[in-house]
Amino acid sequence: MKRLILAAILALGLGLGAAHPAAAQRAGTYDVTGANPDGAQYTGTLLLEQIGLLSFRLTWTIGTETIEGVGMVSGLTFATAFSLGNQPSMGIYEIKPDGEMVGQWTIMGAFGGGTETLRFRP
Repeated sequence: MKRLILAAILALGLGLGAAHPAAAQRAGTYDVTGANPDGAQYTGTLLLEQIGLLSFRLTWTIGTETIEGVGMVSGLTFATAFSLGNQPSMGIYEIKPDGEMVGQWTIMGAFGGGTETLRFRP
């Protein structure tokens, strides 16, 4: 499973620009708003912990559910890999100048995806 997550991050990170943390990217807590592939809306928080120059540990709390994953920043792109149940999943976000991240996520093999916005909580 760890190899699959690392492979997904590597695949997402290739060709996305020079590898350096974006100035607006920062560790901390983010407010989450999103929509599942079926259109159902959700809210929650994301704890983003930097664990390397480019890598992050992620912990989403959506309602009573906790989802753990990893992320990597490359230029103004933030790629994530996580598991929903036993299903490998991934997301990709654009980092805005104010630090907000707007992106899409999907479950591997699905025919659709969700959307998500992350806003830094000062």
